[in-house]
Amino acid sequence: MLRPIDSATRETKSLDGLWRFALASPDLSAPWSAPLPGDLECPVPASYNDIFVQSPSLRNHVGKVWYQRTFRVPRGWVGQHVYLRVDAATHEGEVYIGDKLVATHVGGYTPFEADLSEIVKPGEEVRVTIGVDNTLTNQTIPPGELQTDDAGQTKQKYWHDFFNYAGLARSVRLCSVPKTRVQDVTVKTDVEGKVGKVAYEVTTQGQHDKIQIDLLDAKGAVAASATSPSGTLSVPNANLWQPGAAYLYTLRARLTSSNSEVIDEYTLPVGIRSVRVKGIEFLINDKPFYFRGFGRHEDTPVKGKGHDDSWMVHDFELMKWTGANSFRTSHYPYAEEVLDYADRHGWVVVDETAAVGINLSIDSGILGGAKRKTFSPDFAGEKMQDAHRQAIKELIARDKNHPSVVMWSITNEPASQEEGAREYFEPLVKLTKELDPTRPITFANVLLAPVDKCRIADLFDVIGLNRYYGWYVGTGDLVTAARALEAELRQWAEKYKRPLIIFEYGADTVAGLHDVDAAPWSEEFQTQFLETHHKVFDKVDAVVGEHVWNFADFATGPGFFRVDGNKKGVFTRDRRPKASAHTLRKRWHGEE
Repeated sequence: MLRPIDSATRETKSLDGLWRFALASPDLSAPWSAPLPGDLECPVPASYNDIFVQSPSLRNHVGKVWYQRTFRVPRGWVGQHVYLRVDAATHEGEVYIGDKLVATHVGGYTPFEADLSEIVKPGEEVRVTIGVDNTLTNQTIPPGELQTDDAGQTKQKYWHDFFNYAGLARSVRLCSVPKTRVQDVTVKTDVEGKVGKVAYEVTTQGQHDKIQIDLLDAKGAVAASATSPSGTLSVPNANLWQPGAAYLYTLRARLTSSNSEVIDEYTLPVGIRSVRVKGIEFLINDKPFYFRGFGRHEDTPVKGKGHDDSWMVHDFELMKWTGANSFRTSHYPYAEEVLDYADRHGWVVVDETAAVGINLSIDSGILGGAKRKTFSPDFAGEKMQDAHRQAIKELIARDKNHPSVVMWSITNEPASQEEGAREYFEPLVKLTKELDPTRPITFANVLLAPVDKCRIADLFDVIGLNRYYGWYVGTGDLVTAARALEAELRQWAEKYKRPLIIFEYGADTVAGLHDVDAAPWSEEFQTQFLETHHKVFDKVDAVVGEHVWNFADFATGPGFFRVDGNKKGVFTRDRRPKASAHTLRKRWHGEE
């Protein structure tokens, strides 16, 4: 799916801003048919949960809400293909133009579009109504269950440890493109000696006479050209996209008529680089790469998961200050603006689907809930697998051309030790490799599925491990933690002989809590916890990366072991550093 752009032939109109807003109710049977009742207005992009202090029921609302506004179609869009693009509706969206349903979509972190070409007219004022449902079931990714308590209240149960923020958290745009147009572009790059290789495929819609493909360097000069819809461009002495030193070319695809008039033009940033796994090494441009960075969340006060450029840039600046070079989009695809920024600034990204919480054994094994099978028709069965399959397709379709994305992560902490795990995941791994054979595939393994019990690790090119020795296991005992962690890492390395990345390690820490004995929850303990783990990582050659959990404190659902959210951040939720941030800065800047 192509990202909307403005060009000589294309135009976008932002619909961000304040929208009328209403909670779904039995009295609101056809909210698209008239202006929404009440006086609530909700900002877009933003999660709605923390916006309305006069409406506390919205914080933990389960079900549908409605957004509505009007817009005017620009008069100059005569004869164009017009569509509405919703960058994300968490977790299910439906779009009405006037009284007509024009689009539905399930999946809260990838975009969808609605064709309006035959519905709206240039110059016309139009009412758009978008319903957003945050319900999670065994047919969604991430999964969940609806429960009704003794008081008749409907509550959402889910197995991921972050708050179920909902709404229109990313931009909504009206877009205009020619009816004869570039429909999609796929780019795959490689490096052969000093020659950069750019394999491309351009699909089109409608009749045109010629296609012109140009690869422009950063100064706008043509570096390579072609006149076919697919092929491979060779760039001698190519400037490579490097971690921390991004160089971007621009692929320009033009459709022209017989008299050379440009019918459509689409431009795409391209970073020439190679990615591969060789033995226990992860190679970018044939050089070993070590991942330093974080698991993160799209999470800020008030806006929840709402995208905000100011927060985004500040977060990147803080990560750069620590010396980080990479991050994982835990546990869902992030806003496209985040990946665009990563492309331009040389950040390395592990791009993850929203398949988190496919693990009922955490409920029974750690939280003491009733024992249930994860992989069964009642939970992770064919319907969930279908949703997971669609999530992988949409992730790769959206992010396939980003040079910053070096690896796909298709799930976080699944119950991979349980019967049925391999039957569930093997087809999904195969699908991912078919959709994109150029990038390695990984997943994040949970401690409940150690090396002798995990049924799926061999399917993946890189094994990600989430480990909390000294926190969830042997709380406070860092001596035993170090011994247990090293022993386990060596077992993984010996058995699988492939790269290992520690995708999560960390300890909850209350900012400002200090203790001379470095007791758990203190800043001193978090610092010692990280230092202990780093010494172990440095002993195991197969470890090619360390992603601290988490970059910043974040909101979670209610729970007896969560006080105002998850406190494992090395920064507070308002981005103030804890002592551990300085510890990371020393290590990652080589000052230890």
